[in-house]
Amino acid sequence: MGSQVSSDEMSVRAGQGSDEVLVSQAVWDYLAAAGRPWLVDFKDKQGLSADIIRRGERGGCCAVRLSPVEGSSRARTGMMEGRVSPVTRKAFIDLCRCARKEMTKQEAPPKRKRSLLPCMTAMEPDGEGSLLPPPPQPRRSQRQQQKYRKNADMDTCVVLPMQHEAAARTGAELAIAREEESTVCSICMGEMVEKTTLDKCGHSFCRSCLEQAFQVKKACPVCRLVYGQLIGNQPANGTMMVERDPDLELPGHEGYGCICIIYSFPPGLQAQEHPNPGVRYPGTDRVAYLPDSPEGNRVLRMLRRAFEQRLIFTIGTSMTTGMHNVITWNDIHHKTSIWGGPRCFGYPDPTYLVRVTEELREKGITAD
Repeated sequence: MGSQVSSDEMSVRAGQGSDEVLVSQAVWDYLAAAGRPWLVDFKDKQGLSADIIRRGERGGCCAVRLSPVEGSSRARTGMMEGRVSPVTRKAFIDLCRCARKEMTKQEAPPKRKRSLLPCMTAMEPDGEGSLLPPPPQPRRSQRQQQKYRKNADMDTCVVLPMQHEAAARTGAELAIAREEESTVCSICMGEMVEKTTLDKCGHSFCRSCLEQAFQVKKACPVCRLVYGQLIGNQPANGTMMVERDPDLELPGHEGYGCICIIYSFPPGLQAQEHPNPGVRYPGTDRVAYLPDSPEGNRVLRMLRRAFEQRLIFTIGTSMTTGMHNVITWNDIHHKTSIWGGPRCFGYPDPTYLVRVTEELREKGITAD
């Protein structure tokens, strides 16, 4: 392998052979360090061992070979000659990337903690907020105490009717406010003209305001409930392929295999519905993972419908690279890594399937 990769470049790249991966030397040392069970877990779950076969001249990177463990199911099925599947190789690359992120976090300087000082506030004339005990009350005689109680009772009799009157006034004001809100359009903030009420959610607007809002997006401007079928501006020349690996288990979904979704888009020109019509955008390939469980297959069916309605991707500015006029995700989150948890966009993540179902529901995609 003649190419050299410095530690400043990407930490992980695929090697020339399907069973080789080019890894930063620092990342490999971090993975192979004593007390880190990541490689052991990878070996147990994938049935593959990772071993160094070549080192770079300056120690910047090294080549790692993935080979089936003797006696494993992969070895028995004839994978001893380097025919490692792309999904499995991608799992090891994701593992290395997660290790790199952990290294970066550990190398960062610790954040300084602000010391908590006692709260010193200015003394009010009435002593409110003071840290000192209240001054002692003067002692009263029995006759003075009886007079004091009598005056307090009279004050209570006077204050209570005033409180009831204020509460009644507040209730009336709230009723008036509710009535005014029912006649105010939340789009133009004016009095409704030709009041139109949406049948599913019950929110009302001016007829003209609602028609203009539906030209932008057929969803309620208040609760975002979708009416009709929402069509996005995802490039129309993309494909969505699904592969299944029964031997690959996602953390948190043990006992089930793995669904691998492969999105592929060739380069093309932006259409009139895109930010810069006529400008070229580069192609891209994205890989996402779901558990091959009943819940995972339900989400897969919803994602397929969203892809057919061109809602998965859009064209804009990448939040990761900052590049313009590229294909980006469109507010429907995907798990693009097998390991590392939510921080690495991977598993385990106990609430992911619930969250992505809600994101799809907001775009009008439901399970039924």
